Parts: sequence; C-alpha cells; structure tokens
Amino acid sequence: MSLYTLTAHALLDKIKSGQISAADVVAAFRKRIADVDGKVKALVRLGPDAGRDNGGSGLFPIPIAIKDNMCIRDVETTCCSKILKGFRPPYNATVIEKIIEQGGVILGQANMDEFAFGSSCETSCYGPTYNPWDLKRVPGGSSGGSAASVAADEVVWALGSDTGGSIRQPAAFCGIVGLKPTYGRVSRYGLVAFASSLDQIGPLTKDVHDCALLMNIISGYDRRDSTSVDVPVPDYTASLIKDVKGLRIGIPKECFIEGLNPEVEASVRAAIEVLKKLGALVVEISLPHTKYAVATYYILATAEASSNLARFDGVRHGLRAQPTTSRKAPIVDMFEETRNQGFGAEAKRRIMLGTYSLSSGYYDAYYLKGQKARTLIKNDFDKAFESVDIIVTPTAPTTAFKVGEKISDPLSMYLSDIYTIPANLAGLPAMSLPCGFDQNGLPIGLQMVAKPFAEETIFRAAYTYEQNTTWHTKKPVLN
Repeated sequence: MSLYTLTAHALLDKIKSGQISAADVVAAFRKRIADVDGKVKALVRLGPDAGRDNGGSGLFPIPIAIKDNMCIRDVETTCCSKILKGFRPPYNATVIEKIIEQGGVILGQANMDEFAFGSSCETSCYGPTYNPWDLKRVPGGSSGGSAASVAADEVVWALGSDTGGSIRQPAAFCGIVGLKPTYGRVSRYGLVAFASSLDQIGPLTKDVHDCALLMNIISGYDRRDSTSVDVPVPDYTASLIKDVKGLRIGIPKECFIEGLNPEVEASVRAAIEVLKKLGALVVEISLPHTKYAVATYYILATAEASSNLARFDGVRHGLRAQPTTSRKAPIVDMFEETRNQGFGAEAKRRIMLGTYSLSSGYYDAYYLKGQKARTLIKNDFDKAFESVDIIVTPTAPTTAFKVGEKISDPLSMYLSDIYTIPANLAGLPAMSLPCGFDQNGLPIGLQMVAKPFAEETIFRAAYTYEQNTTWHTKKPVLN
C-alpha cells in the first residue's frame, strides 16, 4: 500500500516503529502532488516559501495543507484574491505556530473561494478546484482545496475555515471528515476575517481518529484572540470509543423537507438506523426557526464581511491599482480602482449586500432583525439539547454539482449551506462524515451537531458509526 493512502495515525505508528522515516512520508506526498494536482488543482502554492518545509522532526511530522486565508510568516497569503497579491504576513497564525511546534510539514496552501465567499471553490482568482471523485464537479467550498487535497491523497490532513459550512460541505462532497469546532475553541488569531462572529478554523481529515489528533494540536485558549474561550481542552482521542448505547440522538423534522435529494435522505436515514441498532435512542425534535437560517446568515455574514474587507484599499498591503483617468481626488480614484480590480464578482456582491444592510435607514430593518433571528435559532438548539445529546442531519441537500452549474445563480449556491449554517449562527460544534454514495458514485455526508464544547460527544458518535461502516475506506480513482 502506498504511503500517501494511509491515515495520520497509521503513518505515525510506522514512523514510531522505525518502519519508515518522516522524510519517506514527505517524499511520497510530494510525488503524489506532482502526479495528480495538475488535474485536481487543490493547491495554489507548494510549501512555504517555494518549497521550504516547516518542521518534520516533532511528535506529528505529518504533511498538511493550509487554507490560503491563514497567515504564514513571510509566505504569500492571498485568500485567493487579486487584492492581496504579494502580501506576506509578518507573523504566523496561532494554528500555524501549533502545527510547526509539533513538527508538521506544510506541503502547500490550499485553494479556496475568494475570501471564503462561496460553496464551490469556483470564485478563486487562481481558478477552480475539481472534485477528485469526478473532475467535472466542484469539491464544495469555501475550503474546497483543503478537502480535495485530502481526498486526493495529496496531504494527510488539512486546515480549513468554516463560516457557514465551509469545512463540512466540502468534506461531504469529497467523502472525508470535516469538523467545525465550537466558536472559541480554536484560536482565530492570524485567520484573515470573513465574518468575525462566525468564522472558525477546523480540521479536514481521512477519518475520525485523525480528526481527533489534529484537534488535539490546534485547540486551546489564546490571549491574542479576544473571542478565544479559556476552558480545558480534553484529549479527544480518549473519546474514540465504539459505544453509543443510551446516547440520545435528535432528528429535526425541518431537515427532511422538499429540496433534499432522495438519495441523500435515504443514506442519512440509513445511517440513523445504524446508530439506532448500536443502542442509540433516536427521537424526533423541532428546530422551528431553521427556515430563517439562510436569510439570517446572508444579512449578518455580509455585514461583517463588508466591514472586514474595508481595510483592503491599496494603501497598506496587496494590490494598488492606478486609474487611467482622474475622476475624483487622486486618493479616491486609487481606492476605487484598486477595489474594482482586486475583488471578484462574488466579493463585490457580498460587500454591497453587507453595506446596504448596515446603512442608515436599513440597519434596524435588516441587521438588527437578523441578530434577533440568530438568537431565536440559538434558543431552538438550547431547548433541543435539554432532551438530546447530539443532533443528526444531512450535511448538504445534494451531492457535488457540476462545475459552472450554479456559479451564475447565487441563491441556488447559497442554499447549498442550508443544513450547515445554523451551527455557525449558534456557535456549536458540528462534524460531517461519509455515510454513502449516490448513483453517480458521489459521496454523501452525515452531519452531527453537539452542545458548545461537547466535541467529545461528536467524536464518540462519529467514531462508533465510522467503525461500523466502510464508507470512509473508499477512495476516488485518479488516473
């Protein structure tokens, strides 16, 4: 078996036993990238600073891909946007420091939707990433490059960011495991902000065991992040027990409605039956305000994006465009031309949406009402968790769609995140893991949501399900 097909825990066992070296692992993955990334296009840059490895001699000398919105010191970091071309951060994100401290080998920076604005990885200034299961289809977004690099065995695991489903939806489309931790569990210091009250960094891995290992590395309090929560971090691998007896699983009736692909529904319901047969208690619950989640999200997230992206003006870093004709004051002309050339269509759309909802006369009608709706959505979850331990839903309403299919239909694209957005609005931990395939051989994702800082419950349920099925062992064929 080729080294690049192995999980992190399997590789670590071989390294510790002396069967292989960390250098062998890195060499195998470098060759794999050379062989297949020309087709998948998961990575936009190879290794920090043109191939220089970071680490390789610690507890976890494992090849990793980093989404291109996490700062790596002195290495170009662009959020896959023209407006940040040439930007080299003067510091490392906290998660990068943690990876390096543990000996992680950063093999590349992963493609993404521009500034994490998208559900298909098609809005990148570097062009789209393709799904390893079908190169004519999208890998999901916005962490599409991170998910595709893991699914294609270009790296062992990857880091992504999740604002409305950007780890879980691509994990589902690519047939791997993706976790959005509780808001505040993993430091956001050094993550280029999209929507600061929603963003969260998390792992994308080949199986649940690897997910627990990577969470052990990146979790923890960080005084440099004002939203980081100072609570103890457990050893997540201790939660990898094959037992769900007595675990109370809630199934929201609002999640099995018109618009859900029948094959997705059948696979998710079959997964629920597996958990039930293993001893879990399954009950129907209601999350009545779920129907407002997408609308609420696209008011709040775009408002925060509008504010966060105001800093990109051609003055401090990245692109500076000079107008060919003078229309206003020279500095204003430069601002306008830089932002016009630097931002793509989807970024412009979200900036304008957010600016509108924050503008005088519309703030109360949109942004304030959105915050109130967010509270109602959170309250639904609080009430549900009084009677259940975990909530199970589909991760996405469909399997991976074709490249170009939805790029000109923003509303259809936005609805791709209908099942993932609520967990972000409520700040809850949520995982996607494989639970089947459709008739086209495309992966289907199962989502598990738990109480704040109850990632251990997710790991217990997900590991039990995974160890009693074989979906996670399937691999795409890339010739």
